[in-house]
Amino acid sequence: MSSDLEGSAVTTEAPAADAPAEKKLGLQVTIENKGKCLRHISVVVPGQDIQDIREDVLIELREKAQVPGFRPGKVPDALLLRRFREEITGDIKQKVLLVSLEQISEEHKIDPLGEPRLNLQNLHVPETGDFHYEFDVEVRPDFELPDFSAMTLSRPSGEVTEEEVAVYIENLLDSRAEEELKEGEAAPGDAVNCTISYSWSGGEIPGTTEEYLTLLRTLDFPDATLDGFDTLMTGVKAGETRTATVTISSQSPVVEMRGEQVTVHFAVTAVYAQIPATASQFFEEWDCADEEGFKAVIQQRLQNQMAYQQRQSLRNQLLEKISEAADWELPEGLVRQQTDNALRRELLEMHQAGFTREQIRARETQMRQNALADTEAALKQHFVLDKLATRENIEATE
Repeated sequence: MSSDLEGSAVTTEAPAADAPAEKKLGLQVTIENKGKCLRHISVVVPGQDIQDIREDVLIELREKAQVPGFRPGKVPDALLLRRFREEITGDIKQKVLLVSLEQISEEHKIDPLGEPRLNLQNLHVPETGDFHYEFDVEVRPDFELPDFSAMTLSRPSGEVTEEEVAVYIENLLDSRAEEELKEGEAAPGDAVNCTISYSWSGGEIPGTTEEYLTLLRTLDFPDATLDGFDTLMTGVKAGETRTATVTISSQSPVVEMRGEQVTVHFAVTAVYAQIPATASQFFEEWDCADEEGFKAVIQQRLQNQMAYQQRQSLRNQLLEKISEAADWELPEGLVRQQTDNALRRELLEMHQAGFTREQIRARETQMRQNALADTEAALKQHFVLDKLATRENIEATE
Protein backbone atom coordinates (compact mmCIF):
# COMPACT_ATOMS: atom_id res chain seq x y z
CA MET A 1 0.00 0.00 0.00
CA SER A 2 1.27 3.46 -0.81
CA SER A 3 2.80 5.55 1.93
CA ASP A 4 0.08 8.22 1.85
CA LEU A 5 -2.30 5.73 3.48
CA GLU A 6 -0.12 5.14 6.51
CA GLY A 7 -1.74 7.87 8.61
CA SER A 8 -4.62 7.20 10.93
CA ALA A 9 -7.10 8.10 8.18
CA VAL A 10 -7.24 9.65 4.73
CA THR A 11 -10.31 10.92 2.87
CA THR A 12 -10.49 11.47 -0.89
CA GLU A 13 -13.13 12.04 -3.51
CA ALA A 14 -12.63 10.64 -7.00
CA PRO A 15 -13.84 12.89 -9.87
CA ALA A 16 -16.16 11.36 -12.40
CA ALA A 17 -14.81 10.91 -15.93
CA ASP A 18 -16.56 12.40 -18.96
CA ALA A 19 -16.75 9.29 -21.17
CA PRO A 20 -19.74 7.18 -20.13
CA ALA A 21 -18.04 3.94 -21.16
CA GLU A 22 -15.18 4.63 -18.76
CA LYS A 23 -17.02 6.70 -16.21
CA LYS A 24 -15.71 6.43 -12.69
CA LEU A 25 -17.87 6.67 -9.64
CA GLY A 26 -17.66 9.83 -7.57
CA LEU A 27 -16.69 7.85 -4.50
CA GLN A 28 -15.95 9.35 -1.12
CA VAL A 29 -13.42 6.97 0.44
CA THR A 30 -12.00 7.05 3.96
CA ILE A 31 -9.19 4.60 4.75
CA GLU A 32 -8.16 4.02 8.34
CA ASN A 33 -5.01 2.15 9.31
CA LYS A 34 -5.97 -0.20 12.14
CA GLY A 35 -2.49 -1.73 12.43
CA LYS A 36 -1.10 -5.16 11.54
CA CYS A 37 -1.87 -4.66 7.85
CA LEU A 38 -5.59 -4.17 8.58
CA ARG A 39 -7.44 -1.34 6.86
CA HIS A 40 -10.94 -0.12 7.68
CA ILE A 41 -12.47 1.41 4.57
CA SER A 42 -15.61 3.56 4.53
CA VAL A 43 -17.25 4.22 1.16
CA VAL A 44 -20.01 6.57 0.03
CA VAL A 45 -21.43 5.98 -3.45
CA PRO A 46 -23.33 9.06 -4.71
CA GLY A 47 -27.03 8.60 -5.44
CA GLN A 48 -26.56 9.76 -9.05
CA ASP A 49 -24.02 6.98 -9.67
CA ILE A 50 -26.47 4.46 -8.26
CA GLN A 51 -29.18 5.77 -10.60
CA ASP A 52 -26.81 5.39 -13.56
CA ILE A 53 -26.04 1.80 -12.55
CA ARG A 54 -29.75 1.12 -12.05
CA GLU A 55 -30.41 2.37 -15.58
CA ASP A 56 -27.64 0.14 -16.95
CA VAL A 57 -29.15 -2.87 -15.18
CA LEU A 58 -32.61 -2.05 -16.56
CA ILE A 59 -31.24 -1.69 -20.10
CA GLU A 60 -29.57 -5.10 -19.88
CA LEU A 61 -32.69 -6.70 -18.43
CA ARG A 62 -34.96 -4.99 -20.97
CA GLU A 63 -33.00 -6.56 -23.84
CA LYS A 64 -33.16 -10.10 -22.50
CA ALA A 65 -36.47 -10.19 -20.56
CA GLN A 66 -39.16 -12.47 -21.97
CA VAL A 67 -42.54 -10.94 -21.11
CA PRO A 68 -45.73 -12.11 -22.88
CA GLY A 69 -47.19 -9.36 -25.08
CA PHE A 70 -43.95 -7.42 -25.45
CA ARG A 71 -41.09 -7.68 -27.87
CA PRO A 72 -37.53 -7.85 -26.42
CA GLY A 73 -36.36 -4.34 -25.62
CA LYS A 74 -39.90 -2.92 -25.48
CA VAL A 75 -40.94 -3.95 -21.97
CA PRO A 76 -41.85 -0.85 -19.87
CA ASP A 77 -39.59 -0.13 -16.93
CA ALA A 78 -42.53 -0.11 -14.52
CA LEU A 79 -43.40 -3.68 -15.54
CA LEU A 80 -39.79 -4.80 -15.29
CA LEU A 81 -39.50 -3.34 -11.81
CA ARG A 82 -42.70 -5.05 -10.74
CA ARG A 83 -41.93 -8.49 -12.17
CA PHE A 84 -38.15 -8.64 -11.60
CA ARG A 85 -37.68 -6.44 -8.52
CA GLU A 86 -35.64 -9.00 -6.57
CA GLU A 87 -33.36 -9.76 -9.51
CA ILE A 88 -32.89 -6.06 -10.29
CA THR A 89 -32.10 -5.22 -6.67
CA GLY A 90 -29.51 -8.00 -6.48
CA ASP A 91 -27.88 -7.00 -9.78
CA ILE A 92 -27.67 -3.34 -8.72
CA LYS A 93 -26.02 -4.23 -5.40
CA GLN A 94 -23.59 -6.60 -7.07
CA LYS A 95 -22.57 -4.07 -9.70
CA VAL A 96 -22.26 -1.18 -7.24
CA LEU A 97 -19.99 -3.24 -5.00
CA LEU A 98 -17.94 -4.71 -7.83
CA VAL A 99 -17.31 -1.40 -9.58
CA SER A 100 -16.61 0.54 -6.39
CA LEU A 101 -14.26 -2.09 -4.93
CA GLU A 102 -12.28 -2.31 -8.16
CA GLN A 103 -12.02 1.48 -8.33
CA ILE A 104 -10.87 1.72 -4.70
CA SER A 105 -8.22 -0.96 -5.25
CA GLU A 106 -6.92 0.79 -8.35
CA GLU A 107 -6.96 4.39 -7.13
CA HIS A 108 -5.67 3.77 -3.61
CA LYS A 109 -3.24 0.95 -4.42
CA ILE A 110 -4.98 -1.50 -2.14
CA ASP A 111 -3.24 -4.89 -2.41
CA PRO A 112 -5.57 -7.21 -0.50
CA LEU A 113 -4.56 -10.61 0.84
CA GLY A 114 -8.11 -11.87 0.97
CA GLU A 115 -11.73 -10.98 0.42
CA PRO A 116 -13.13 -7.81 2.05
CA ARG A 117 -15.00 -8.54 5.26
CA LEU A 118 -18.46 -7.59 4.04
CA ASN A 119 -21.79 -8.78 5.35
CA LEU A 120 -23.65 -8.82 2.04
CA GLN A 121 -26.94 -9.84 3.63
CA ASN A 122 -27.05 -6.61 5.64
CA LEU A 123 -26.19 -4.31 2.73
CA HIS A 124 -29.12 -2.60 1.02
CA VAL A 125 -28.71 -0.12 -1.82
CA PRO A 126 -31.34 2.65 -1.36
CA GLU A 127 -33.85 3.58 -4.06
CA THR A 128 -32.75 7.21 -3.74
CA GLY A 129 -29.84 8.97 -2.12
CA ASP A 130 -26.28 7.92 -1.39
CA PHE A 131 -25.19 4.39 -0.49
CA HIS A 132 -22.75 4.00 2.41
CA TYR A 133 -20.91 0.82 3.33
CA GLU A 134 -17.83 -0.11 5.35
CA PHE A 135 -15.50 -3.08 5.49
CA ASP A 136 -12.18 -4.34 6.83
CA VAL A 137 -9.53 -5.87 4.60
CA GLU A 138 -6.05 -7.25 5.22
CA VAL A 139 -3.39 -5.95 2.87
CA ARG A 140 0.17 -6.88 2.03
CA PRO A 141 2.69 -5.49 4.50
CA ASP A 142 4.32 -2.23 3.42
CA PHE A 143 8.06 -2.25 4.10
CA GLU A 144 11.40 -1.24 2.67
CA LEU A 145 13.58 -3.98 1.27
CA PRO A 146 16.79 -4.56 3.23
CA ASP A 147 20.07 -3.42 1.71
CA PHE A 148 21.18 -6.69 0.17
CA SER A 149 24.45 -5.12 -0.97
CA ALA A 150 25.46 -4.71 2.68
CA MET A 151 24.83 -8.35 3.54
CA THR A 152 27.87 -10.58 3.91
CA LEU A 153 27.47 -14.31 3.32
CA SER A 154 30.11 -16.96 3.97
CA ARG A 155 30.49 -19.45 1.15
CA PRO A 156 31.77 -22.80 2.47
CA SER A 157 34.97 -23.72 0.70
CA GLY A 158 36.81 -26.95 0.18
CA GLU A 159 37.79 -29.56 -2.35
CA VAL A 160 36.98 -33.23 -2.46
CA THR A 161 39.90 -35.16 -0.94
CA GLU A 162 41.27 -38.58 -1.83
CA GLU A 163 40.20 -39.75 1.61
CA GLU A 164 36.58 -38.75 0.92
CA VAL A 165 36.69 -40.60 -2.39
CA ALA A 166 38.06 -43.69 -0.63
CA VAL A 167 35.34 -43.56 2.03
CA TYR A 168 32.65 -43.18 -0.65
CA ILE A 169 34.02 -46.20 -2.53
CA GLU A 170 34.14 -48.25 0.65
CA ASN A 171 30.53 -47.42 1.47
CA LEU A 172 29.47 -48.10 -2.11
CA LEU A 173 31.11 -51.52 -2.16
CA ASP A 174 29.59 -52.33 1.21
CA SER A 175 26.14 -51.37 -0.11
CA ARG A 176 26.44 -54.11 -2.77
CA ALA A 177 27.88 -56.67 -0.38
CA GLU A 178 26.49 -60.17 -0.27
CA GLU A 179 25.34 -61.43 3.10
CA GLU A 180 26.00 -64.70 4.83
CA LEU A 181 24.26 -65.87 8.01
CA LYS A 182 26.76 -65.78 10.84
CA GLU A 183 26.90 -67.73 14.06
CA GLY A 184 28.22 -65.95 17.11
CA GLU A 185 28.93 -62.28 17.75
CA ALA A 186 28.51 -59.36 15.37
CA ALA A 187 31.60 -57.41 14.34
CA PRO A 188 31.98 -53.94 12.77
CA GLY A 189 30.89 -54.13 9.14
CA ASP A 190 28.51 -57.02 9.79
CA ALA A 191 24.74 -56.57 9.61
CA VAL A 192 21.88 -57.49 11.90
CA ASN A 193 18.19 -58.10 11.55
CA CYS A 194 16.45 -56.49 14.50
CA THR A 195 13.12 -55.33 15.84
CA ILE A 196 13.26 -51.66 16.84
CA SER A 197 10.99 -50.11 19.46
CA TYR A 198 11.03 -46.74 21.23
CA SER A 199 10.23 -45.24 24.62
CA TRP A 200 10.59 -41.83 26.27
CA SER A 201 9.76 -40.03 29.49
CA GLY A 202 6.20 -39.56 28.27
CA GLY A 203 5.72 -43.33 27.97
CA GLU A 204 6.19 -45.96 25.32
CA ILE A 205 5.80 -45.00 21.70
CA PRO A 206 3.44 -47.52 20.09
CA GLY A 207 4.63 -49.61 17.17
CA THR A 208 7.79 -51.46 16.15
CA THR A 209 9.76 -51.80 12.92
CA GLU A 210 11.81 -54.64 11.45
CA GLU A 211 15.13 -53.39 10.10
CA TYR A 212 18.24 -54.76 8.42
CA LEU A 213 21.14 -52.62 9.67
CA THR A 214 24.83 -52.59 8.88
CA LEU A 215 27.13 -51.96 11.83
CA LEU A 216 28.45 -48.54 10.84
CA ARG A 217 29.62 -45.76 13.16
CA THR A 218 26.51 -43.63 12.64
CA LEU A 219 22.88 -44.70 12.36
CA ASP A 220 20.51 -42.05 10.99
CA PHE A 221 16.83 -41.90 11.87
CA PRO A 222 14.39 -39.51 10.12
CA ASP A 223 14.77 -36.95 12.94
CA ALA A 224 17.70 -38.17 15.07
CA THR A 225 21.23 -39.58 14.79
CA LEU A 226 22.88 -42.33 16.83
CA ASP A 227 26.67 -42.08 16.97
CA GLY A 228 28.71 -45.16 17.89
CA PHE A 229 26.16 -47.63 16.54
CA ASP A 230 28.93 -50.07 15.52
CA THR A 231 30.40 -49.98 19.04
CA LEU A 232 26.95 -50.46 20.57
CA MET A 233 26.19 -53.55 18.50
CA THR A 234 29.66 -55.15 18.40
CA GLY A 235 29.51 -58.50 20.19
CA VAL A 236 25.73 -58.81 20.07
CA LYS A 237 24.22 -62.23 19.28
CA ALA A 238 20.87 -63.29 17.91
CA GLY A 239 18.31 -63.17 20.72
CA GLU A 240 20.01 -60.30 22.57
CA THR A 241 18.89 -56.68 22.95
CA ARG A 242 20.89 -53.46 23.03
CA THR A 243 19.58 -49.99 23.91
CA ALA A 244 20.72 -46.43 23.22
CA THR A 245 19.45 -42.89 23.79
CA VAL A 246 19.06 -40.33 20.99
CA THR A 247 18.00 -36.67 20.99
CA ILE A 248 15.23 -35.68 18.58
CA SER A 249 16.32 -32.96 16.15
CA SER A 250 15.21 -29.37 16.70
CA GLN A 251 14.03 -29.47 13.07
CA SER A 252 11.82 -32.53 13.54
CA PRO A 253 8.46 -32.25 11.74
CA VAL A 254 6.83 -33.47 14.97
CA VAL A 255 7.16 -30.19 16.87
CA GLU A 256 6.23 -31.52 20.29
CA MET A 257 9.09 -34.06 20.21
CA ARG A 258 11.86 -31.59 19.34
CA GLY A 259 14.75 -31.87 21.80
CA GLU A 260 13.25 -34.89 23.59
CA GLN A 261 15.39 -37.85 24.74
CA VAL A 262 14.15 -41.12 23.24
CA THR A 263 15.40 -44.62 24.12
CA VAL A 264 15.83 -46.97 21.16
CA HIS A 265 15.65 -50.74 21.74
CA PHE A 266 17.34 -53.08 19.21
CA ALA A 267 16.15 -56.70 19.60
CA VAL A 268 18.48 -58.74 17.36
CA THR A 269 17.01 -61.73 15.52
CA ALA A 270 19.94 -62.61 13.21
CA VAL A 271 23.56 -61.64 12.47
CA TYR A 272 25.04 -61.57 8.95
CA ALA A 273 28.62 -61.32 7.72
CA GLN A 274 29.13 -58.98 4.79
CA ILE A 275 31.17 -59.98 1.71
CA PRO A 276 31.95 -56.66 -0.03
CA ALA A 277 31.59 -56.16 -3.77
CA THR A 278 34.57 -55.24 -5.94
CA ALA A 279 35.09 -52.01 -7.89
CA SER A 280 35.18 -53.87 -11.21
CA GLN A 281 31.52 -54.81 -10.73
CA PHE A 282 30.64 -51.12 -11.28
CA PHE A 283 32.74 -50.40 -14.37
CA GLU A 284 30.09 -51.27 -16.93
CA GLU A 285 27.23 -49.75 -14.92
CA TRP A 286 29.08 -46.44 -14.52
CA ASP A 287 30.71 -46.48 -17.96
CA CYS A 288 34.27 -46.75 -16.62
CA ALA A 289 37.21 -48.46 -18.32
CA ASP A 290 39.28 -48.98 -15.20
CA GLU A 291 39.64 -48.11 -11.53
CA GLU A 292 41.03 -44.63 -12.27
CA GLY A 293 37.96 -43.80 -14.33
CA PHE A 294 35.79 -45.19 -11.54
CA LYS A 295 37.45 -42.85 -9.03
CA ALA A 296 37.06 -39.89 -11.40
CA VAL A 297 33.29 -40.46 -11.65
CA ILE A 298 33.01 -40.62 -7.87
CA GLN A 299 35.11 -37.47 -7.50
CA GLN A 300 32.70 -35.59 -9.80
CA ARG A 301 29.69 -36.86 -7.87
CA LEU A 302 31.16 -35.66 -4.60
CA GLN A 303 32.04 -32.32 -6.17
CA ASN A 304 28.41 -31.90 -7.30
CA GLN A 305 27.20 -32.72 -3.80
CA MET A 306 29.58 -30.17 -2.30
CA ALA A 307 28.36 -27.48 -4.73
CA TYR A 308 24.77 -28.24 -3.71
CA GLN A 309 25.65 -27.96 -0.01
CA GLN A 310 27.36 -24.63 -0.67
CA ARG A 311 24.24 -23.27 -2.38
CA GLN A 312 22.06 -24.48 0.48
CA SER A 313 24.35 -22.82 3.03
CA LEU A 314 24.18 -19.49 1.20
CA ARG A 315 20.41 -19.77 0.88
CA ASN A 316 19.96 -20.49 4.60
CA GLN A 317 22.24 -17.59 5.56
CA LEU A 318 20.28 -15.21 3.33
CA LEU A 319 16.92 -16.32 4.73
CA GLU A 320 18.22 -15.90 8.27
CA LYS A 321 19.41 -12.35 7.56
CA ILE A 322 16.07 -11.53 5.92
CA SER A 323 14.23 -12.71 9.03
CA GLU A 324 16.50 -10.63 11.28
CA ALA A 325 15.90 -7.47 9.21
CA ALA A 326 12.13 -7.96 8.93
CA ASP A 327 10.92 -6.01 11.98
CA TRP A 328 7.55 -5.10 10.46
CA GLU A 329 4.14 -6.53 11.32
CA LEU A 330 2.38 -9.31 9.47
CA PRO A 331 -1.34 -9.60 8.67
CA GLU A 332 -2.83 -11.19 11.76
CA GLY A 333 -5.48 -13.18 9.90
CA LEU A 334 -2.96 -14.61 7.44
CA VAL A 335 -0.58 -15.63 10.23
CA ARG A 336 -3.41 -17.29 12.13
CA GLN A 337 -4.61 -19.16 9.05
CA GLN A 338 -1.14 -20.41 8.09
CA THR A 339 -0.33 -21.33 11.70
CA ASP A 340 -3.54 -23.32 12.03
CA ASN A 341 -2.73 -25.17 8.81
CA ALA A 342 0.78 -26.00 10.07
CA LEU A 343 -0.56 -27.09 13.46
CA ARG A 344 -3.13 -29.37 11.86
CA ARG A 345 -0.36 -31.06 9.88
CA GLU A 346 1.70 -31.54 13.04
CA LEU A 347 -1.24 -33.00 14.97
CA LEU A 348 -2.06 -35.35 12.10
CA GLU A 349 1.55 -36.57 11.93
CA MET A 350 1.58 -37.20 15.70
CA HIS A 351 -1.70 -39.08 15.48
CA GLN A 352 -0.38 -41.21 12.62
CA ALA A 353 2.80 -41.86 14.63
CA GLY A 354 0.68 -43.44 17.37
CA PHE A 355 0.67 -40.76 20.08
CA THR A 356 -2.36 -40.80 22.35
CA ARG A 357 -4.86 -37.97 22.49
CA GLU A 358 -3.67 -37.07 26.00
CA GLN A 359 -0.03 -36.89 24.87
CA ILE A 360 -0.94 -34.67 21.94
CA ARG A 361 -3.10 -32.37 24.08
CA ALA A 362 -0.35 -32.03 26.70
CA ARG A 363 2.06 -30.59 24.15
CA GLU A 364 -0.37 -28.68 21.93
CA THR A 365 0.31 -25.26 23.50
CA GLN A 366 4.06 -25.53 22.93
CA MET A 367 3.43 -26.85 19.43
CA ARG A 368 1.24 -23.85 18.66
CA GLN A 369 3.92 -21.43 19.88
CA ASN A 370 6.60 -23.10 17.76
CA ALA A 371 4.32 -23.22 14.75
CA LEU A 372 3.55 -19.50 15.16
CA ALA A 373 7.24 -18.52 15.19
CA ASP A 374 8.06 -20.74 12.22
CA THR A 375 5.08 -19.44 10.24
CA GLU A 376 5.93 -15.78 10.89
CA ALA A 377 9.53 -16.32 9.75
CA ALA A 378 8.45 -18.15 6.59
CA LEU A 379 5.85 -15.49 5.70
CA LYS A 380 8.30 -12.62 6.13
CA GLN A 381 10.83 -14.39 3.92
CA HIS A 382 8.11 -14.93 1.32
CA PHE A 383 7.02 -11.27 1.26
CA VAL A 384 10.60 -9.97 1.05
CA LEU A 385 11.59 -12.32 -1.77
CA ASP A 386 8.34 -11.64 -3.62
CA LYS A 387 8.88 -7.87 -3.43
CA LEU A 388 12.49 -8.29 -4.54
CA ALA A 389 11.40 -10.39 -7.52
CA THR A 390 8.86 -7.71 -8.48
CA ARG A 391 11.44 -4.92 -8.22
CA GLU A 392 14.00 -6.81 -10.29
CA ASN A 393 11.41 -8.17 -12.78
CA ILE A 394 12.33 -11.74 -11.91
CA GLU A 395 9.91 -14.37 -13.17
CA ALA A 396 9.87 -18.07 -12.35
CA THR A 397 10.91 -20.37 -15.18
CA GLU A 398 10.59 -24.09 -15.61
